[in-house]
Amino acid sequence: MIKLRDLEYLQAVNQFKHFGQAADFCHVSQPTLSGQLIKLEQQLGLQLFERHRKGILLTPAGQQLSEKAQAVLTAAIDFEETAKEFTDPLIGELHMGLIPTLAPYLLPRIMAPIKAALPNMNIFLYEKQTHVLLNELDQGKLDLLILPWLEDMQQVERYSLFDESLVLMAPRFHPLLNQRQLKLSDLRGSELLTLEDGHCLRDQAMGFCFAAGASENTQFRATSLETLRHMVISGMGLTLMPELAAVDRRDGDLVAYRQFDDPKPFRNISLLIRPNYSRLACIREIVNIVKKQFATE
Repeated sequence: MIKLRDLEYLQAVNQFKHFGQAADFCHVSQPTLSGQLIKLEQQLGLQLFERHRKGILLTPAGQQLSEKAQAVLTAAIDFEETAKEFTDPLIGELHMGLIPTLAPYLLPRIMAPIKAALPNMNIFLYEKQTHVLLNELDQGKLDLLILPWLEDMQQVERYSLFDESLVLMAPRFHPLLNQRQLKLSDLRGSELLTLEDGHCLRDQAMGFCFAAGASENTQFRATSLETLRHMVISGMGLTLMPELAAVDRRDGDLVAYRQFDDPKPFRNISLLIRPNYSRLACIREIVNIVKKQFATE
């Protein structure tokens, strides 16, 4: 009978490509890990690894079985979480992922009420780019994500939380700020500063800008919203800024934030989980807390 521990050893070697580092990660000795994997190869009648002087490689069979192993381990995690839910669905660990253009501005608003409502939950927070978070959610490393919704996220279950406007950020005396009404079409002919590739906000913002007839300033792309903000403060151009990142700022002498008239550009902030995720009582509690927070605001 193949043990889950053997599959964990297989995944660790696949991750580190080194028996010693894999053993440290699994908190066992290297001989223990190596011996168990040799037994696994004998049990399967397959060579899973190519061992050579510079490291470890998985054979084609090892690579495919590693993918199957991850699915089994994810199912085992869900099995354990389901068992916990029968005792108390609001006790245990919860691993939550957010993106860098949302986490610093959303978390101060929601974590205090979440912790108050879920005092027995040990919540771990992770800030990574969208594609990394979706992959880790699928692997079972994360329990939920709070992200701007994109149409290609059909493989997950979604709870819509709130809509966040994208506002114009411009140097204080920019002519667009003098207009009585500001529409997206007023950006026609303008060049906008953007984030670098990999940020979903970049694609969303530029989608609105391209539709309005604006273009992208390609001389420099920011690595974060704060870098983007300082680029505008220094007079390098305009940008679209998420509303949560635009409130309560102390840069009013240098720049201004302006809402667009309808139809406003926005991104829908949603909570995402795997299909058939077991701890729905906890998820519903968080959804209700966030929705209540933003309905109040």
